[in-house]
Amino acid sequence: MAALLGGSTAFATDVLTFHNDPARTGLNDRETILTPRNVNQASFGLLNLPVDGKVDAQPLYVSSEPIDGIGRKNVLVVATEHDSVYAFDADSGTLYWKVSLLRTGEVPSDSRGCGQVTPEIGITATPVIVRAANNPGEIYLVAMSKGSSPTTYHQRFHALSLSDGSEKAGSPVEIEASFPGKGPGNNGSGHVIFNPANYKERAALLLHNNIIYTAWASHCDISPYTGWIIGYHTHSLAQVRVLNVNPNGYPTSTFLPDGSGNSFWGSGAGLAADNNGYLYGLCANGPFDTRLINGFPKAGDYGDSFLKLSAQDLTVTDYFTPYNQAQEAASDTDLGAGGVLILPDMTNSSGTLVRLAAGAGKDGHIYIVNREQLGKINLKTSDNSNVYQDISDALGGSVYGSPAYFDGFLFFGPVGTTLKQFTFKQGLLSASASSSTTTTFGYPGTTPSLSSNHRQSGILWAYENAASGTAILHAYNALDLAQELYNSGQAPSGRDTFGTGNKFIVPTVCNGKVFVATTNSVGVFGLLSIVAAQNVTQWVKVDRVEDPEERSNGTVTERVSLTNTGSNAIAGPISLAFDELSADSYVADPEGSTTAVAPTGSFFVDFTPAAGELVKGQTETRLVVFRSSSEAVRYEPRVLAGPGVR
Repeated sequence: MAALLGGSTAFATDVLTFHNDPARTGLNDRETILTPRNVNQASFGLLNLPVDGKVDAQPLYVSSEPIDGIGRKNVLVVATEHDSVYAFDADSGTLYWKVSLLRTGEVPSDSRGCGQVTPEIGITATPVIVRAANNPGEIYLVAMSKGSSPTTYHQRFHALSLSDGSEKAGSPVEIEASFPGKGPGNNGSGHVIFNPANYKERAALLLHNNIIYTAWASHCDISPYTGWIIGYHTHSLAQVRVLNVNPNGYPTSTFLPDGSGNSFWGSGAGLAADNNGYLYGLCANGPFDTRLINGFPKAGDYGDSFLKLSAQDLTVTDYFTPYNQAQEAASDTDLGAGGVLILPDMTNSSGTLVRLAAGAGKDGHIYIVNREQLGKINLKTSDNSNVYQDISDALGGSVYGSPAYFDGFLFFGPVGTTLKQFTFKQGLLSASASSSTTTTFGYPGTTPSLSSNHRQSGILWAYENAASGTAILHAYNALDLAQELYNSGQAPSGRDTFGTGNKFIVPTVCNGKVFVATTNSVGVFGLLSIVAAQNVTQWVKVDRVEDPEERSNGTVTERVSLTNTGSNAIAGPISLAFDELSADSYVADPEGSTTAVAPTGSFFVDFTPAAGELVKGQTETRLVVFRSSSEAVRYEPRVLAGPGVR
């Protein structure tokens, strides 16, 4: 197992949330091990980690995290529809802990008469992990369950210690909410009420400024339901934000005659956040009130809309809605099948900075919005000229999920056609695909992930829910999707077959490994054989002195020097690993964490001299910053050298 699971990652590139980051780019740009050269049938393959239920949530990866009674390890967190959470060693596959979130007498929810999540509903949405220097990491998630005598349904917000799976004080919190309105599910006293039986948390959770945002979907559009976003504070677990984007259910449609609609599901995609204090989401089919006041719906109903929300109070500050929203609502062609991606700032042909976001849904249009002015709705003409870009005929199919972004390229995986790459130039997206795969992806298409070493060695990873019922992992050259590097069906004798297909699955790429959920396991792909770096500590003197002038609240800075005391030059790359690092401390900006050279799970930083080697008698010095709640940071230094895996 250890030979298979080699790799390298950085603290900055832990996968702690859906699609890697709050912008939902799907990119890990610090992957130094997996490259287009070594991802192929001969050198890349599979291992499985069994679990007790279907895995719909994206597996999450945490590097160098303290595990109770064991020490620092690289950890894979997996949540199942059986209401269980697992913490595996991401290098060895060892199970550190498993917890069930079911209370005595409870079971996971039934499917609620809906075939979308079956046979049971437990933890559907991708959790969020929060790391802190003075506490164990915490896992935040939503679990659905069912009690008996009488039958009751529960949605609970949980905060678990990453160290041992125990509940944080005050956890779990029963999810309840109300919002002013007279729409479906109202109490007759001017408020719509959140009924836990009528909803599932499909959309991934979002962390923004110490608030975890949950966004809610219906069960197969079974009425009554409306469009809820509910936020909880990570410290107190108190409910601090509530928004409903269909509080009055006006006007009704033939598809949803009681005025239900406007949920958030995104095929598993969560709300996105920018760096300016705004959240973004795509809501599904339902009422849109065209009686506008200052451009906004009078009744507050925003069906099939691209929403911009203030993180201060969850008010809708701007939106874009397709001009034909009423027709799309009536035919269940909802924009809410997709997710939002926040694009990096770009410069247009006039030299003006533009701040953009992208999204697509069932209508097969690519919508690029200007985050400073989304465009609202065009009620005067039959077009979407009010939005920054509407590319209507390039995808060739509906989108169920999120796009991904890498170095000027935007990738979409629509249904019934090929996965496509589009190119940005001077702030505009190409109107046709720059490259595409030869593989056609059936329902539900695919949400791709990306890995690269900064701007080099880009690989696009995609999960195929094959018509045969088999799950297939694909890897493509991110610069040219016509070049398939690997797929899990290539190896002889079914060597890399890893499970039954499932929908809305997103690969997690980290530390030289790819983690892919199935109906009852997580497939773990990595290099079949690796060359490990050499431990050269015996030939290196390590000196460390704290720099008191650099100490600040929560950080400690050390001046660390490595001197070659041996008789020969030490060839680079050269890394300093921090073994047995204080449990209340983290390296602020590590290059990665050890995964092939024991002990695994230790942060390391680069000490390679400019000349590429540390010659006899030479000293190389770095300032190393730790996030710590201690007066002194404790660790055992270990020096690794050579081109092998750390």
